[in-house]
Amino acid sequence: QVQLVDSGGGLVQVGGSLRLSCAASGRTFSPYLVGWFRQAPGKEREFVAAIRWSVGSTYYADSVVGRFTISRESTKGTVLLQMNSLKPEDTAVYYCAARTDTVFRRTRPNEYDYWGQGTQVTVSS
Repeated sequence: QVQLVDSGGGLVQVGGSLRLSCAASGRTFSPYLVGWFRQAPGKEREFVAAIRWSVGSTYYADSVVGRFTISRESTKGTVLLQMNSLKPEDTAVYYCAARTDTVFRRTRPNEYDYWGQGTQVTVSS
């Protein structure tokens, strides 16, 4: 069992930046695939980015390529999501998720087993 704690959300103006953090309570992320998802009001939860903790490889949703960066802090055992050039359409609750590591891309919410509680990101225009 993995318990995830995500944090770092807040209110930011268009073009601003935020950094989200995801920590695994009581253990490390090895060997897991860790992803970030987001859900806006009235919309389905959607994939944002993922990282394979063991090898550090990453992939992203097209909508965030070039603006968001997912990374790992091995010494702290956390996964970060750096979000730059934020847009109003990035407004959502952001969730950290994890599952057993795999070489295959996993971008659907039902492919992940563990979830954080979510952190609100609001981008104001």
